[in-house]
Amino acid sequence: MGEKKVMLVAMDENKHSSYALEWTLQTFFTPFQSSPSPFKLVILYARPFTPIPVSVAGPSFVDVLPTLEVQIKTVADQITDKARQMCADKFVEDVEVEVIEGDARNVLCDAVDRHHASVLILGSHGYGKLKRAFLGSVSDYCAHHVNCSVMIVKKPKSKN
Repeated sequence: MGEKKVMLVAMDENKHSSYALEWTLQTFFTPFQSSPSPFKLVILYARPFTPIPVSVAGPSFVDVLPTLEVQIKTVADQITDKARQMCADKFVEDVEVEVIEGDARNVLCDAVDRHHASVLILGSHGYGKLKRAFLGSVSDYCAHHVNCSVMIVKKPKSKN
Protein backbone atom coordinates (compact mmCIF):
# COMPACT_ATOMS: atom_id res chain seq x y z
CA MET A 1 0.00 0.00 0.00
CA GLY A 2 2.94 2.36 0.53
CA GLU A 3 3.61 4.93 3.17
CA LYS A 4 0.67 6.48 5.00
CA LYS A 5 -0.16 10.14 4.50
CA VAL A 6 0.35 12.36 7.52
CA MET A 7 -2.51 14.23 9.10
CA LEU A 8 -1.28 16.89 11.54
CA VAL A 9 -3.65 18.17 14.24
CA ALA A 10 -2.81 21.31 16.23
CA MET A 11 -3.67 21.22 19.94
CA ASP A 12 -3.75 23.86 22.64
CA GLU A 13 -5.52 24.29 25.96
CA ASN A 14 -8.67 25.55 24.27
CA LYS A 15 -11.81 23.41 23.94
CA HIS A 16 -11.91 24.14 20.20
CA SER A 17 -8.74 22.17 19.52
CA SER A 18 -10.04 19.23 21.58
CA TYR A 19 -13.20 19.30 19.49
CA ALA A 20 -11.11 19.37 16.29
CA LEU A 21 -9.18 16.29 17.43
CA GLU A 22 -12.38 14.50 18.44
CA TRP A 23 -13.95 15.33 15.07
CA THR A 24 -10.84 14.11 13.25
CA LEU A 25 -10.81 10.83 15.15
CA GLN A 26 -14.52 10.21 14.48
CA THR A 27 -14.31 11.21 10.82
CA PHE A 28 -11.05 9.62 9.67
CA PHE A 29 -10.21 6.92 12.22
CA THR A 30 -13.34 4.82 12.66
CA PRO A 31 -12.17 1.90 14.83
CA PHE A 32 -14.00 -0.92 13.09
CA GLN A 33 -13.34 -0.08 9.45
CA SER A 34 -12.73 -3.00 7.10
CA SER A 35 -9.32 -1.50 6.25
CA PRO A 36 -6.94 0.55 8.38
CA SER A 37 -6.87 4.32 8.09
CA PRO A 38 -4.65 5.63 5.29
CA PHE A 39 -3.35 8.31 7.67
CA LYS A 40 -0.70 8.55 10.31
CA LEU A 41 -1.78 11.07 12.95
CA VAL A 42 0.62 13.65 14.35
CA ILE A 43 -0.68 15.79 17.20
CA LEU A 44 1.30 18.93 17.94
CA TYR A 45 1.22 21.36 20.83
CA ALA A 46 3.14 24.60 20.28
CA ARG A 47 4.33 25.39 23.78
CA PRO A 48 4.86 29.08 24.55
CA PHE A 49 8.38 30.30 25.15
CA THR A 50 9.54 30.60 28.73
CA PRO A 51 10.36 34.26 29.32
CA ILE A 52 14.05 35.10 29.48
CA PRO A 53 14.97 37.20 32.49
CA VAL A 54 16.47 40.58 31.81
CA SER A 55 18.42 42.67 34.28
CA VAL A 56 15.76 45.40 34.33
CA ALA A 57 13.20 42.96 35.72
CA GLY A 58 15.07 42.57 38.99
CA PRO A 59 15.70 39.51 41.12
CA SER A 60 12.04 38.85 41.97
CA PHE A 61 11.27 37.96 38.34
CA VAL A 62 14.18 35.50 38.23
CA ASP A 63 12.81 33.81 41.36
CA VAL A 64 9.46 33.22 39.60
CA LEU A 65 10.97 31.59 36.48
CA PRO A 66 11.26 28.03 37.87
CA THR A 67 7.62 28.13 38.96
CA LEU A 68 6.55 29.50 35.58
CA GLU A 69 8.54 26.80 33.76
CA VAL A 70 6.85 24.10 35.85
CA GLN A 71 3.41 25.54 35.07
CA ILE A 72 4.15 25.65 31.33
CA LYS A 73 5.38 22.04 31.41
CA THR A 74 2.33 20.95 33.42
CA VAL A 75 -0.03 22.48 30.84
CA ALA A 76 1.89 20.76 28.02
CA ASP A 77 1.67 17.42 29.85
CA GLN A 78 -2.07 17.84 30.43
CA ILE A 79 -2.70 18.63 26.76
CA THR A 80 -0.60 15.74 25.44
CA ASP A 81 -2.04 13.28 27.99
CA LYS A 82 -5.57 14.29 26.97
CA ALA A 83 -4.72 13.88 23.27
CA ARG A 84 -3.18 10.44 23.86
CA GLN A 85 -6.24 9.37 25.88
CA MET A 86 -8.63 10.59 23.18
CA CYS A 87 -6.74 8.52 20.62
CA ALA A 88 -6.66 5.46 22.88
CA ASP A 89 -10.42 5.77 23.46
CA LYS A 90 -10.92 5.57 19.67
CA PHE A 91 -8.37 2.74 19.28
CA VAL A 92 -6.05 4.92 17.19
CA GLU A 93 -2.52 3.59 17.54
CA ASP A 94 -0.60 5.14 14.64
CA VAL A 95 -0.20 8.46 16.42
CA GLU A 96 2.73 10.64 17.38
CA VAL A 97 2.41 13.46 19.92
CA GLU A 98 4.89 16.33 19.91
CA VAL A 99 5.50 19.41 22.03
CA ILE A 100 7.61 22.09 20.39
CA GLU A 101 8.43 25.42 21.97
CA GLY A 102 7.69 28.48 19.87
CA ASP A 103 5.07 30.62 18.21
CA ALA A 104 2.26 28.36 17.01
CA ARG A 105 2.29 29.83 13.51
CA ASN A 106 5.94 29.01 12.91
CA VAL A 107 5.88 25.70 14.77
CA LEU A 108 2.95 24.43 12.70
CA CYS A 109 4.40 25.54 9.37
CA ASP A 110 7.73 23.88 10.22
CA ALA A 111 6.01 20.68 11.38
CA VAL A 112 3.99 20.41 8.16
CA ASP A 113 7.24 20.55 6.19
CA ARG A 114 9.16 18.22 8.52
CA HIS A 115 6.44 15.54 8.48
CA HIS A 116 5.45 16.10 4.83
CA ALA A 117 1.87 16.44 6.06
CA SER A 118 -0.98 16.12 3.59
CA VAL A 119 -3.39 18.09 5.75
CA LEU A 120 -3.23 20.39 8.79
CA ILE A 121 -6.29 20.38 11.04
CA LEU A 122 -6.98 23.25 13.42
CA GLY A 123 -9.86 24.16 15.69
CA SER A 124 -11.54 27.50 15.13
CA HIS A 125 -11.68 29.70 18.22
CA GLY A 126 -14.60 31.55 16.68
CA TYR A 127 -13.09 35.01 17.10
CA GLY A 128 -14.90 37.89 15.47
CA LYS A 129 -13.18 40.33 13.15
CA LEU A 130 -12.09 42.67 15.95
CA LYS A 131 -10.53 39.96 18.13
CA ARG A 132 -8.79 38.42 15.11
CA ALA A 133 -7.37 41.83 14.22
CA PHE A 134 -5.81 42.25 17.67
CA LEU A 135 -4.94 38.66 18.56
CA GLY A 136 -4.20 37.33 15.11
CA SER A 137 -5.42 34.02 13.80
CA VAL A 138 -3.17 30.99 13.73
CA SER A 139 -5.54 29.21 11.35
CA ASP A 140 -5.62 32.18 8.97
CA TYR A 141 -1.83 32.43 8.98
CA CYS A 142 -1.42 28.69 8.39
CA ALA A 143 -4.01 28.65 5.62
CA HIS A 144 -1.84 31.14 3.74
CA HIS A 145 1.62 29.78 4.55
CA VAL A 146 1.68 25.98 4.94
CA ASN A 147 2.51 23.62 2.10
CA CYS A 148 -0.56 21.42 2.44
CA SER A 149 -4.33 21.58 2.68
CA VAL A 150 -5.76 23.18 5.82
CA MET A 151 -8.97 22.08 7.49
CA ILE A 152 -10.47 24.42 10.09
CA VAL A 153 -12.95 22.60 12.29
CA LYS A 154 -15.68 24.70 13.87
CA LYS A 155 -17.56 23.51 16.92
CA PRO A 156 -21.30 23.81 16.28
CA LYS A 157 -23.03 26.45 18.35
CA SER A 158 -25.33 25.06 21.01
CA LYS A 159 -29.05 25.57 20.48
CA ASN A 160 -29.75 26.84 24.01
